[in-house]
Amino acid sequence: MSRPLRLGVNIDHVATIRNARGGDHPDPVRAAEIVAQCGGDGITAHLREDRRHIRDEDLARIQAATNLPLNLEMAATEEMLAIALRHMPHAACIVPERREERTTEGGLDAAGQHNRLYPLVQRLGEAGIRVSLFIAPEERQIEAALRLGAPVVELHTGEYAHAVGEAAAEAERARIAAMAALAAREGIEPHAGHGLTYDNVGPIAAIAELAELNIGHYLIGEAIFCGLEASVLRMRRLMDAARA
Repeated sequence: MSRPLRLGVNIDHVATIRNARGGDHPDPVRAAEIVAQCGGDGITAHLREDRRHIRDEDLARIQAATNLPLNLEMAATEEMLAIALRHMPHAACIVPERREERTTEGGLDAAGQHNRLYPLVQRLGEAGIRVSLFIAPEERQIEAALRLGAPVVELHTGEYAHAVGEAAAEAERARIAAMAALAAREGIEPHAGHGLTYDNVGPIAAIAELAELNIGHYLIGEAIFCGLEASVLRMRRLMDAARA
């Protein structure tokens, strides 16, 4: 039997709804507590430059509310580095960020930004924060992560999620599987995420080398109709069935 596959739940969009009206409701901390109660393996939160969803004060509150590891998604900036070093999350996932984008579009160009990323990766690692790079499933990006000394990569599954037709989706799945295998051979722990749903998670969850999936927007959207606990538990069951 393959090893268990962890589920990290991104709670950003609970904060998006809160911020649409101002005030404190709905509280992303309550979402983190529910995820912990129903067997989630981690909490992911992206503190963006424009603070469009998660706010600075949310980070400490999330960490205090549960014992789940916090995965802080962050841009490669000095501001975000300082925040990460102050809050000391379990992990920091470095992602590309553009102010005008609706969500993270594509992977980080680790291969083309070595000199910019290297000191950031080193300082986070020296502080005991597990560094992850959110990258496209490409060999050159895996090789760049290896040169940077990142212990984890998160493979961007957006092209797979948005592929039109079974053949295109299978080609993307095969590419993700190959890069997950390459990362594992190089001693890098592979994760995956972006655009995963109940309908498409199975083939990705079945990739034996993957250790973790990070899923957010879809689960929060489904929670509107069935509740967050039911949303997370259904994803958990689908992942377990695929891995089994």
